[in-house]
Amino acid sequence: MDRLDPGAAHASPKPVTDDGQGGFAGGAPAGAFDPWRYRDEAGVADADLVGYKVEATDGTIGKIDAASHEVNASYLVVDTGPWIFGRKVMLPAGTVNLVDHDARKVVVDRSRDQVKAAPEYDETDTDPSYRDRLGGYYDDTYAPVPPGTAR
Repeated sequence: MDRLDPGAAHASPKPVTDDGQGGFAGGAPAGAFDPWRYRDEAGVADADLVGYKVEATDGTIGKIDAASHEVNASYLVVDTGPWIFGRKVMLPAGTVNLVDHDARKVVVDRSRDQVKAAPEYDETDTDPSYRDRLGGYYDDTYAPVPPGTAR
């Protein structure tokens, strides 16, 4: 099955043809990235993912400390351990590419550098603007111009 490649330009995504629905792999209809919704094909369902390892495209990120299955507001909180000096990161559900329940592993479609450069997570911050910044950051990682680059 096709997966989104955050390093590629997605201005003209390739339609999924095997379902005949005109949808797009890994995203909402019309290829839009929905950061706060798990992809149907990721295999998340309503599983408790706490304790699962998290793998980026280029290595381990850490273990899931908390997970939300809230409609249109789902996310993972990952304890990065020594990788980013014990910092926790929030990954929107849309970054989850695959869940391997047998190996207790979640694979995200972002690199370690992309995760490390994301807006810093503060579990005491309940300001909705953080969620907007984070969702926007991960949405921008699908753009042809890397996040933080002058446009």
